[in-house]
Amino acid sequence: MPPIPNRLLPGRSDPLGATWDGLGVNFAVFSANAERIDLCLFDPAGRREIARLSLPECTDEVWHGYLPEAQPGLLYGYRAFGPYEPRRGHRFNPHKLLLDPYARQLAGEVRWADVLFGYRVGAGRADLSFDRRDSAPAMPKSVVVDDSFNWGDDRPPGVPWDRTVIYEAHLRGLTMRRDDIAPRERGTFAALADPRIAEHLQRLGVTAIEFLPVQAFLQDRFLVSKGLRNYWGYSTLAFFAPEPRYLVAPWMRNEVKVAVRRLHAAGIEVILDVVYNHTCEGSEMGPTLSWRGLDNASYYRLMPGEERYHINDTGTGNTLNISHPRVLQMVMDSLRYWVREYHVDGFRFDLGTILGREGTGFDQGSGFFDAVRQDPVLSRVKLISEPWDIGPGGYQVGNHPPGFAEWNDKYRDGVRRFWRGDSGMRAELAARLTGSADLFDRRRRRPWASVNFLASHDGFTLHDLVTYEQRHNEANGEDNRDGHSDNHSSNWGVEGETEDGAINATRVAVKRAMLATLFASAGTPMLLGGDEMGRTQGGNNNAYCQDNETSWFDWARAATPEAEALNRFTARLIALRHRLPPLRPAVFLHGGTELRPGLNDIAWFDQHGQAMAPDAWNEPEARTLAMRRATVAPDGSVDVILLLLNADGAGHAFALPQPRLDWRLVLSSAHPEAEERPVPDEAVPVAPRAVALLTARLPP
Repeated sequence: MPPIPNRLLPGRSDPLGATWDGLGVNFAVFSANAERIDLCLFDPAGRREIARLSLPECTDEVWHGYLPEAQPGLLYGYRAFGPYEPRRGHRFNPHKLLLDPYARQLAGEVRWADVLFGYRVGAGRADLSFDRRDSAPAMPKSVVVDDSFNWGDDRPPGVPWDRTVIYEAHLRGLTMRRDDIAPRERGTFAALADPRIAEHLQRLGVTAIEFLPVQAFLQDRFLVSKGLRNYWGYSTLAFFAPEPRYLVAPWMRNEVKVAVRRLHAAGIEVILDVVYNHTCEGSEMGPTLSWRGLDNASYYRLMPGEERYHINDTGTGNTLNISHPRVLQMVMDSLRYWVREYHVDGFRFDLGTILGREGTGFDQGSGFFDAVRQDPVLSRVKLISEPWDIGPGGYQVGNHPPGFAEWNDKYRDGVRRFWRGDSGMRAELAARLTGSADLFDRRRRRPWASVNFLASHDGFTLHDLVTYEQRHNEANGEDNRDGHSDNHSSNWGVEGETEDGAINATRVAVKRAMLATLFASAGTPMLLGGDEMGRTQGGNNNAYCQDNETSWFDWARAATPEAEALNRFTARLIALRHRLPPLRPAVFLHGGTELRPGLNDIAWFDQHGQAMAPDAWNEPEARTLAMRRATVAPDGSVDVILLLLNADGAGHAFALPQPRLDWRLVLSSAHPEAEERPVPDEAVPVAPRAVALLTARLPP
């Protein structure tokens, strides 16, 4: 590196972050309340501070300066000067090295020590005291980067929402136990780029893979002290940088782009789970790593009148102040960066209601929702919200604005309870099969707005759902108090794994029935990665800290005959969904449209083939239901499906409803390998805890 000048040139206030222009680097960072900000430069190892230069200009609350001749690879950080007055919300401490909120790459990692805190830990006055020790030796450093990459002919697959099938997976866990991948690549984006991963997804038929957080995150101190790891990654340290552990080497960011390009070539979209509701700095008692030291009062929501304390609507200690224009800009810039530079196809927003909460509560017209919906880049990608948090009015399923899909926990719980055999579940199941029209059919939204799932990373896997009735989270070190206590699960006779053939047969039957229900439901199906092969976490329903074989995909188990059979069955279900339009209606159906005499767009029947009477919906011990759904093809023909569901412990013969059609049985969950066949009879037998799917086509 050439000699460092004594002072910086003024530079520009836009864009924020460290931007290399070929001749030097422009640095720009927001702080409304700082009195001075210094740029600190480090040697290539990140151990020694080699220069400290004050940013010479502040324009519109953005501090900026230009360093001539600087190159990509330069390591840097900031020190912010200003009042240390926690009672007023200000926590400036220039002894603490701060990451650039726009850092696109990190060098090193947080080395936990009391020096990372802005106050004197254990000094009696807690966060009101002031710590003068330098935190730089314990801090990672921001890195200046060059974002150039040859994308070739890469194109986003652009899969329509009504044809989307999502596969939720953990990037690291997906490949850590792949013996056919080089050990140093396992658990990284390089492993994701292995053609065999895309081939598995293609054979399954999914159209998108949704990853748990891959933005750089913190290994929380309380976990490190217990010998555990933050596995899920919901503790963001840098919104623009990939997690270094997911790269073969920290500087190999292009591995992310190679993996995305390979998946796109296979027709698979990439969706990222992102966490913009809070940061890793925790409550007012947490460390000073970036945003807190740059401008605590701007970046975070503080208690009105008691600005010493953070508002904790997230359950993690702090809440980002998305209502502040510069904080909102940071979020928007981060999202656009991942779309433009990494070509990702969408986002799932953790605790999405936080992003829509204004001073008056949750608002469909919040600044965040408005900004995203009008943005020419972001409005074109897939947007999914987790529609709940622990704050006031925090449960908002179905209440997001058009353009957003939402995780639907009512679908999850309703389907689980029906197949567990709970009483009085007919009406609830019917509502969920429609794409939860009772929740989402407003403001011209479409069924795809409901993201339907049986299991997700948070909770039991599908296998554990039929194997355990109680959580088994002892390995988390919280005396089994963490995680959901009521999972609407059943072990069908024995808690945990068993060699009892009858119990195992029931478990497999219920898994197949639930999967068949998922892919026959209107809405967007989401499959938890590994559920197609019987992945288990040993009953742990909160494996956020289990970066080990508890959470990793067991590819050896996936090769067993039982797992391969379930995988084939799941692929068959997804193929049927792609093939049969009535399994994925593009609009909500309410039964009010007659497509042919006696054939409405949707209709409900009992096992006797009779239309469901009002009283029949309320029969507490009735565990059978038939749904007929019909859609018109572009050529004027009518495609029809008939879904027969039997959650009873005994088999039932379902009479076929009128009008009589030339039905074909295309799937029986009780006979997963059976070929399709015509149905000449007036009734179809459905085994205990099973689903049958029939289809017919009427010519134009």
